[in-house]
Amino acid sequence: MGFLPPHKNTKKSNKPLFKQILELIPNHILKDSVRIHGSDKGCSTYKTYDQLVSMTFGQLNKCLSLREINLGLSVDEKLIRDLKLKQSPAKSTMSDGNSQRDWKVFEHIYLELIKYYKGVFSKQQAYKEIAEIEGKSIKLIDATVMSVCLNLFDWAKYRTAKGAIKIHTSLDEKTLLPDIVNITEAKISDRRGVDSFRYPKDTIIVDDRGYFDFKLFKLRIDDGNTFVTRYKSNTVFESIEELDLPDDKQQEILKDEIIFLTGIQAKQAGLDKIKLRRVAVIVDNVDRFTRKVTSKTIVIISNNLTWSASTIVELYKRRWQIETFFKLIKQNLQIKNFLGVNENSNKSQIFIALITYFLIELIRRNISKQKHRFGHFVTIIRVCLLQYKILDYVANDIKIVVKKAREYDVSNLDDKQVKINFST
Repeated sequence: MGFLPPHKNTKKSNKPLFKQILELIPNHILKDSVRIHGSDKGCSTYKTYDQLVSMTFGQLNKCLSLREINLGLSVDEKLIRDLKLKQSPAKSTMSDGNSQRDWKVFEHIYLELIKYYKGVFSKQQAYKEIAEIEGKSIKLIDATVMSVCLNLFDWAKYRTAKGAIKIHTSLDEKTLLPDIVNITEAKISDRRGVDSFRYPKDTIIVDDRGYFDFKLFKLRIDDGNTFVTRYKSNTVFESIEELDLPDDKQQEILKDEIIFLTGIQAKQAGLDKIKLRRVAVIVDNVDRFTRKVTSKTIVIISNNLTWSASTIVELYKRRWQIETFFKLIKQNLQIKNFLGVNENSNKSQIFIALITYFLIELIRRNISKQKHRFGHFVTIIRVCLLQYKILDYVANDIKIVVKKAREYDVSNLDDKQVKINFST
């Protein structure tokens, strides 16, 4: 896929870095999304593209207000022209666009970007397969919460005196890109937030104890999927066969057995006659405050009866990658500080944050030949965002170094050019 810019000897470009990043979004995706959702209907100035530019700028610059975005985009008329904007957006115009333009147009852009660049990520990303399930599609499921003021964000109900927004996410384990996202008020449980998450046959779904639900298990079995989930300790079951444990190299696995779920709810869901796998394993637990490492036993349940216990345990361990993803976007993008208060505005901002994350990862994994950490790379992009340097140069040659100031011969300059006049 020919999205990579040609390498040049010069580091200069006739476009700002920000524009080069935006050009990674194919024009047909933007046009099709606008057409499908009618997002430019009745709009003469602040169109979908303008909103995408403004809010992506806010993401990359970590702007805390619409006023900051307005200031950053209005500093130079040449920049406005080179970004293909007719004018810099006013604060009130951005506010209206965020609250009124349907957020689904940005969801559509994001999902189409994933489809368009799918081959690039799957071929070029360094990825370690689990030998026993090589080639299988693995999805990691979890949700994250952003607290907000309930008095302002009246749609985001959570508790009596507290509001919050929850992002229910399905992360592709191979690409580490979200492929299904559901944004709700935080009072919606993790389980209920994935009601619409359906997958093709033979997909492996890995999630935590919040998704331990008999009806959900039955749905995934009926869809031909394999689930790997943290087991709830109060679940009633009958052990029908105990399997051999792995060799001495894998002593963390304590028990591996085939079971029937025998509780009333399991029977009501039609699970009581389906054989399931129950694996108990010792894992390290790191205290988030003291960083002290202790061991604890967890139990994993799956509907796969043939894989080795070590494969099931490894799948569950990889679930932590979605926690890393949430941490990355919260620390480096703007999804905790919202620039609007209504539901449409909040969802638009989150999906534009995901578009921004996708573009940064596209550059970091495929254009950059350096091994940049995500947060470090975002900083490089932020610092160079409005500079007229080619993307390839910024991604590969910008480094944190100490440079000396360039010396100039000022002997022939007029005093007026080198002295500051403080007189009134």
